Amino acid sequence: MTNLILRGRDYRTLRPIELEIEHGTISDVRALNKLEEEIILAPGLVDLQVNGFQGVDFNHFPFSEEDVLHATRALWQQGVTSFLPTVITAMPEEIAQAMQRLASARQQHPDVARAVSGFHLEGPFLSPEDGPRGAHPREAIRAPDIALFDSWQQAAQQQIRLLTLSPEWPHSDALIKHCVAQQVRVAIGHTSATPAQIHAAVDAGATLSTHLGNGAHLQLPRHPNYIWQQLAEDALTATLIADGDHLPADVLKVFLRAKGEQALLVSDVTSFAGQPPGIYDTAIGGRVQLSASGRLSIADAPQLLAGSARGLLEGVNFLLRHQLATLAQAIEMASVRPARQLNLPQQQGLACGAPADVLLLAAQADGGVALRGCVKQGAVVWRDGEDYL
Repeated sequence: MTNLILRGRDYRTLRPIELEIEHGTISDVRALNKLEEEIILAPGLVDLQVNGFQGVDFNHFPFSEEDVLHATRALWQQGVTSFLPTVITAMPEEIAQAMQRLASARQQHPDVARAVSGFHLEGPFLSPEDGPRGAHPREAIRAPDIALFDSWQQAAQQQIRLLTLSPEWPHSDALIKHCVAQQVRVAIGHTSATPAQIHAAVDAGATLSTHLGNGAHLQLPRHPNYIWQQLAEDALTATLIADGDHLPADVLKVFLRAKGEQALLVSDVTSFAGQPPGIYDTAIGGRVQLSASGRLSIADAPQLLAGSARGLLEGVNFLLRHQLATLAQAIEMASVRPARQLNLPQQQGLACGAPADVLLLAAQADGGVALRGCVKQGAVVWRDGEDYL
């Protein structure tokens, strides 16, 4: 990889800096006195929940290794430099097939291997109840099964890094402990678990809540309930979808205040990102509707969402435009914090020795930011046509 110099304002302080990049790594960070261009430098985004992107669906066959490559490069155009392809609830052989295909894509395409930090298995050990189950197919929900999980991990070539389950099932704790022993992160999600079951899952090693506040009943007891309990568990980091549909701004505000540094963003983005509005048949949610505003819901039950059609940078911008976070906080909720959950080197952000995954951003009049360029491990992988790079 060629050496590179990037100049812009540090996203944390807005002071001018210069990044020197050598062999895909940030080798030096220097202060500057002035800048000619008002560009903001920020770490690349890290998305722990990507079901698909731009017509590619990781949960519907046939998808090919080349499809995974296409989605990877399309995500770079959205500022997502690292991500976890997410396989949801399906029949065991379908999950195995998806895992095999994703693992094969990492083997065949260096760009995929650079960007895909592992896989997220969301299900099938989830709540069977309507509401908490969300768009996951009822017929494929099942009780935790260590041998079955191990078979999928083998199909994935040991690349499953995150498992979302509901601890309402008997023997959930055994699977959680088994996963943690393999350095697989366990998240609580799509659950109707009692507070006691959630606390037991945390004791067993669960450390995350998957898209907290979603995958839930439309109505809950005032207290106790499984949302309050996850907010109260100090060991749980909350992943949040800030696309404007999954959580109202006021709810996000409360969650962010409750969790503080233990809050991060995911997109839950699907293949419908960038697609025209309409009714679609898909493995995720069956028949779904994409509205003109970008809201993705189950066609026969529009009150239930079926994932998102908006990317992670849009979540950052939602926080900024609603003044729910500073620029530094919003960026780090979508970059440094998720990288930290997987112990990725990208958790260092813009520091000497960190991978040179860098975004060039421009401030917008509405308070958000727009992507101007994307660098992955020192290589320019996308630019908007302007001479910023």
